Amino acid sequence: MQLSIENVSKRYGGGNWALRNFTLQLGPGVLGLLGPNGAGKTTLMSILSTITRATEGRVVWNGADLAANPDSLRSTLGYLPQDFGVYPNLNAVEFLEYLAAVKGLDAPSSKTRIDELLNLVNLTDVRKRPLGGYSGGMKQRVGIAQALLNDPQLLIVDEPTAGLDPEERVRFRNLLSELSGERIVILSTHIVSDVEATATDIALISQGTLVAHASPEELLRKVEGRVWEWVLPSADLNAARQRHLISNTARRSDGVHARVLGDAPPNGAQPVTPNLEDAYLYCLSQHRAGVAA
Repeated sequence: MQLSIENVSKRYGGGNWALRNFTLQLGPGVLGLLGPNGAGKTTLMSILSTITRATEGRVVWNGADLAANPDSLRSTLGYLPQDFGVYPNLNAVEFLEYLAAVKGLDAPSSKTRIDELLNLVNLTDVRKRPLGGYSGGMKQRVGIAQALLNDPQLLIVDEPTAGLDPEERVRFRNLLSELSGERIVILSTHIVSDVEATATDIALISQGTLVAHASPEELLRKVEGRVWEWVLPSADLNAARQRHLISNTARRSDGVHARVLGDAPPNGAQPVTPNLEDAYLYCLSQHRAGVAA
């Protein structure tokens, strides 16, 4: 099982390039596609899910070029888009039965599969409630259920935890981890903690280009010795932000404890162990500095 993204570029009207020469090789596991809003993540997801065609380059699924043969993937694809909509007057069972029919699943098999999925996403008790009365988190769980109807080999979820409360977010992360197994899962997000909790592999994307592709451990090693804790008065914080890349702050009785990213520490700062958010921000800042230069 392999998904190959080969020099993919996408240009929209007006000459705007959403992706440029994007190349990535994927096998089973969870890939965290991490980048700021507007980085090109949703465009890439649309291409991978055969909704949009690339302007240049190609995507190959198990040896088949998706531009020439999109059906080679569609039967084994599960997709939860960023803006997932439901029919508010249908209940969960009716909604999933409808989508199962759209995907070409036979009625007896789909009934069993729907029962399994509603249990998996913890919606069995509300299966007959109209979807219009569901919370945002419950609708997202219906979304992941519909994406899994055909037991996909490739599962794509685009910003799945946006708007969810902390408890729902944790439940969703755990579900994605359980689903990885013998399939490729692509989690596209700008929320670092979602990737940190689930991903076996991370791809950083900025301004439509691939900045880094590595394991979480490899990304953390890139920023070792470049993260510092600096204690300074609250009144000096705004000026410090103008001179340094600060990833986080915490206000304490002795002042503001700022996490500073850089090759050299501010005067009086002490080295600290990096986290994935530090690595993410450092890699993005290095990329932007390179583009500007």
